[in-house]
Amino acid sequence: MQTSSAPSRPLNISLFLLAGLWILVANRLADSAANGIGGHVPVLLQPLLEPVFLLFLLYLGLSAIARMGNRGGEAHLVDGLPQRVSSREEWLRGISLGWLIALVAVVPMMLVGALHPEFWLGPRNWAPAILSVVAIAIGTLASEIAFRGFLYKRLIAGTGVVVATIVVSLIYALASIIHPNSNWLSMAVAFSASVLLCVAFQRTNALWVSWGIHFGWAATTAVLLGLPTAGDASLCTIITTSAEGANWLTGGPYGPDGAFLTLAIHLLAIVPLYYFTRDYAWRYTHMEILPGGVPVVIAPPAAHTEMEDAAAARPAPLVQILSTTSSRPSTMPAIEEHLRKEQGAPLDGTED
Repeated sequence: MQTSSAPSRPLNISLFLLAGLWILVANRLADSAANGIGGHVPVLLQPLLEPVFLLFLLYLGLSAIARMGNRGGEAHLVDGLPQRVSSREEWLRGISLGWLIALVAVVPMMLVGALHPEFWLGPRNWAPAILSVVAIAIGTLASEIAFRGFLYKRLIAGTGVVVATIVVSLIYALASIIHPNSNWLSMAVAFSASVLLCVAFQRTNALWVSWGIHFGWAATTAVLLGLPTAGDASLCTIITTSAEGANWLTGGPYGPDGAFLTLAIHLLAIVPLYYFTRDYAWRYTHMEILPGGVPVVIAPPAAHTEMEDAAAARPAPLVQILSTTSSRPSTMPAIEEHLRKEQGAPLDGTED
């Protein structure tokens, strides 16, 4: 039975389509706004403009769509980021896994000598690098809210987990076409990355781990290693790295996001993801067992009833109450004399 707080499947699919349309519009508006006012802000802050505008527009639009699905009830976009005891731990573990994936993807390039880094460690390079990290954090959060926090949740309610994972990952892969130097291999890598992030959301029922993985990967490849991230090499970093070699290993100008090796690593990363989210899965995704149904009273066996009736019909047994008078002589002569008078015994203690 449908309730006001549980939208029907057709309604969830409709909200999914409406949200997808708003995400496209929000991306265009954020890009236009960033370009429009980019010349009026310091160069140092320009990388923050587009992700900040995008996150703001997503919050407004998707919150409104969520309230429509709740039929006027309270709904928040931040439902995918619940404040719970393990929130910080989940996010940090996700960052660690994203960093590990990036490291495993880049180490083979280092071993074959395909990387040529240049270090820019001057004091004036650190502030732009830090702001680049902030921009990546905001941008990856916006992406996770759009795809896993809203589209994925609505499609799960409308079609089920498997179909929702495949459809959202296909959309995520198609969306990567807009990035410079994208190709079919980069789309396949984007698909595998989305599957990994969907599994992270499904295991924790929150965005903390998936956001951490996404941020950890992007910040490591772009800022710490100085490689292109999804074809974008415009972020300020402390290392600039050029990669040479086969595209299946390096991803070419698109970066490791377009390497076949990264696709394989994404699939293998599901194993450690399952391992370190086992406690979260038990704590946050298992449904609470609630009592329900119709109360049933089972009558006792007939023989048991007959025994109880027979025992109740028998008269109560007589209980003899013994005297509580002590048989030991009192230590007080007056009391001893009184007891002997009551019992009819001679005062001198002799018997007739």
